[in-house]
Amino acid sequence: MKAYMTSGTIDYLKGIDQEYPDLHLYLMTNSEGGIAYYENSEKKIFNAGRVFEVVMQTGEIQEEGYVVMNNIPVSDESKPGFEHRFKNRRNTVETMPGFQAFRLLKPLQGNTYVVFTQWGSVADFDNWKDSEQFKEAHKNQQAKQPAYTNERPFLTTCNMYIEDEDE
Repeated sequence: MKAYMTSGTIDYLKGIDQEYPDLHLYLMTNSEGGIAYYENSEKKIFNAGRVFEVVMQTGEIQEEGYVVMNNIPVSDESKPGFEHRFKNRRNTVETMPGFQAFRLLKPLQGNTYVVFTQWGSVADFDNWKDSEQFKEAHKNQQAKQPAYTNERPFLTTCNMYIEDEDE
């Protein structure tokens, strides 16, 4: 399965959503604007945007929630090891209260993977970050930048867009 993502103003993205009612488009917002995301086998609707292979998935993406995308640049020669690490993880995140969905997204162009998690709330994500399970899951990570990255990883956080009934 493939995943597609693009960004723009929320009004622009709502227009795309209305133009393609047969696709389940998830809209998210943050201080920088909006993000549209959908999963599908074949149909590409964005002129500009990123396309990913969904390498792993757990849970169903919900209409409401808090999304955290860890964007991790990975060099070509390190991609197999990076994916192996995720495929062999202990899956403790899925047991945390408020967890909704997880996706490991491999870029079809470029080198930036996205570790997509969705939570019921910001507090649920913060509880995960402060948990013993989080420490255990990340204990073997190096303090310095890992060898598989070309650049520094960065986080993108969003809330699922909920249209006001007044609009």
